[in-house]
Amino acid sequence: MTTRRDFLKGSAAAATGIVFCSCGLLKSAHGQEAARQKLPVMVGGKRVKTIDVHAHCHFHEAGALLGEEAAKIQLPPVNGAQEAFIEVDRRIAAMDSQAIDMEVLSINPFWYGRDRDLAGQIVKLQNEKLAELCASKPDRFAAFASLTLQAPDLAVQELETAVKKQGLKGAAIGDRVADLEFSDAKFHPVWAKAEELGVPLFIHPQGLPELSKRLAGNGWLSNTIGNPLGTTLALSHLIYEGTFDRFPGLKVIAAHGGGFLPSYADRSDHACLVGPKGCNPDIKLKKAPTEYLKQIYFDSLIFTPEAIRHLVAQVGASQVVLGSDYPYPWELHPVDPIFATESLTDSQRADILGLTAAKLFNMKMG
Repeated sequence: MTTRRDFLKGSAAAATGIVFCSCGLLKSAHGQEAARQKLPVMVGGKRVKTIDVHAHCHFHEAGALLGEEAAKIQLPPVNGAQEAFIEVDRRIAAMDSQAIDMEVLSINPFWYGRDRDLAGQIVKLQNEKLAELCASKPDRFAAFASLTLQAPDLAVQELETAVKKQGLKGAAIGDRVADLEFSDAKFHPVWAKAEELGVPLFIHPQGLPELSKRLAGNGWLSNTIGNPLGTTLALSHLIYEGTFDRFPGLKVIAAHGGGFLPSYADRSDHACLVGPKGCNPDIKLKKAPTEYLKQIYFDSLIFTPEAIRHLVAQVGASQVVLGSDYPYPWELHPVDPIFATESLTDSQRADILGLTAAKLFNMKMG
């Protein structure tokens, strides 16, 4: 199995130190090539800048800081994601073929279990590299900062530096740190800083190793079930523990359409009525749990027009942003399902494709 050691070796030749995975084009789920949107994307006769908020990268120099430990961190067995590592210009060519004007890059946190000093070094290097890349291609790349979230005081400093000095657009975080949920008071200073800076936090799941036995077997359930479930749990804790009440200006973007929460959200409104013993009487939410979904942004990586229609019906088109998970080949043409969702108006399509993200990240669309 390919490990981080192989990952580092394979990427050593990358001129910029950043690596992107080469994933050949896939056919649609129906085995047919549908009509593809191309740049420039037009909606109602107007040019729309498309912004993909869910796109991954990795810097081999950061992984190398783990030394021999890098070999213990395995890459997921994703089709195409380990084939090769490509240069930035080839990444941009792939974006062009997918009708993506800009990607907001993020790095999944592999450093949460490391000590403060080592994790801080990894984060510092990554944020510097992300800022350097974005500055070199400002019309094609933006990025979420990495944070040493296991050390919240350091994470606060990192976030402020990333936003104010490095031009990064927020931060990418996991779905918890060790056994602590994000609703834990330990993380309040980080959420307060994000609220103060007015930047979003992108929640991306890390899997659920505690459920490894149940998620074993055929179907890669650790990802197909585990990842959406991790996001669902993270968001639910933020809602039920009153974190969104405490930080009403906190902006959160949830990967993979928010996991399972939007598709079964109304059960949340009934939970404390049906099972009051499972709810803390000292925590008095200011509104029904489903109302908090309108404080959360959800990426569009849910594959079908019907799923997008339901998500929009549940949370509102204003809360949905474009996401692909590239270079993992979950959705290599993320713009197409937005156009195929017949219930959307042109205005709603434009918002999802890029206008909402531009507002979130304070970007100029000209």
